[in-house]
Amino acid sequence: MAFESLTKRLQDAMGKLRKKGKVTEADITEMMREIRLALLEADVNLQVVKKFTREVRERALGAEVLDSLSPAQQIVKIVDEELTKTLGSETVALNKSPKIPTVIMMVGLQGAGKTTFAGKLANHLIKTEKARPLMIAGDVYRPAAIDQLKVLGQQLQVPVFDLGTDVSPVEIVRQGMEVAREKKNDYVLIDTAGRLHIDETLMDELKQIKEIAQPNEILLVVDAMTGQDAVNVAESFNAQLGITGVVLTKLDGDTRGGAALSIRSVTGAPIKFIGSGEKLTDLEIFHPDRMSSRILGMGDMLTLIEKAQQDYDDQKAAELAQKMKENSFDFNDFIEQLDQVMGMGPLEDLIKMIPGMNQMPGIDNIKVDPKDVERKKAIVYSMTPAERENPDLLNPSRRRRIAAGSGNSVVEVNRMIKQFKESRKMMQQMSKGNMPAGMDQMFGTGVKGKMGKMAMNRMMKKNKKKKKKRK
Repeated sequence: MAFESLTKRLQDAMGKLRKKGKVTEADITEMMREIRLALLEADVNLQVVKKFTREVRERALGAEVLDSLSPAQQIVKIVDEELTKTLGSETVALNKSPKIPTVIMMVGLQGAGKTTFAGKLANHLIKTEKARPLMIAGDVYRPAAIDQLKVLGQQLQVPVFDLGTDVSPVEIVRQGMEVAREKKNDYVLIDTAGRLHIDETLMDELKQIKEIAQPNEILLVVDAMTGQDAVNVAESFNAQLGITGVVLTKLDGDTRGGAALSIRSVTGAPIKFIGSGEKLTDLEIFHPDRMSSRILGMGDMLTLIEKAQQDYDDQKAAELAQKMKENSFDFNDFIEQLDQVMGMGPLEDLIKMIPGMNQMPGIDNIKVDPKDVERKKAIVYSMTPAERENPDLLNPSRRRRIAAGSGNSVVEVNRMIKQFKESRKMMQQMSKGNMPAGMDQMFGTGVKGKMGKMAMNRMMKKNKKKKKKRK
């Protein structure tokens, strides 16, 4: 997952301060040196690193910090705030047209993920706004680009306008815009061609498309794995087209995170979305404060909650809560919950969104094998309906039958049933407001626990403010 190396380096740098009751100027100087090296290693732009470390140092050396009862926590707070500012401070929404359609043009180099992002954005708009988008296939040069967009359109039941590969992209966009106005589509998503590098021919074509479509948004799609090169690409596109926002793709890969920390400062263009996987649902609105919390290992509970809410309604949540309270949670519910959780993304990434979990020893070694999940489901599917509803029926002979039917050993079946019963017991305790023994250790103690609470409190306050604004 993105930022793992940077997160570890920053945590190590600030961890030394947490062990000290009193912090000196020399301690801050040493911490800033470590932070500077961590950012440079993550391929962050040098000027961004200099500005960030200078501002953190100036604030950290203030008397109100050094003379406070917990200077280490104050400095962590300062680093968090400055990191949020570097990433853009505020979440920036899509620019919408006062009259339909709102036109969004995707630009970027070949291989950055523009076509896939077009599908993800269409899916996002349908889910959040019940929108009726039209996608225009403007990439006539890359083999199968049009076919890829059509496949995405079929999956989402979104119309795709194309005229094949023998018509110029400019003409395709012109006619596509006429169709969108005629059909009264509220969004038009234009997928444009890319090159392996920026050239004059590409830019001239994009400028002509911009003139015809008059887009409300020109979103530059960049591959986060390219690091500092992504910032150079963003500068070039911004200078010639005037981009309105950036989309970072492949943040689930082995990326150092330098692009995310540099692009806003260097170009002034806000990051609007991040892609974290290949599925159409693997798209997140970019929140600078939440990303800062993730980078500092302080979790991201709001994004975790939003992921859960996307596929879960209030009625199901209420039913589950009641079952937990009554201890009637059965294997049918277990399978449903398993599918819900796995649909949210890799479990090891979800765990790290919980405040304090990043600091647990061995957390980086946790890997959930999808095959193991399928084995658990096979065990449940080998049970009779009565056994799924009443796990107490599972005597030794029934377990042997289930093991044979699911292709597992009796030992694996016993282990899975034991885990289920322990989970059910823990859920019942939590539903009654009791924290099971040992759970406090999971969330850290001392400064670690306070860091988690600090992140959670800060994010929840911001969420309340947003709700008030909506009202």
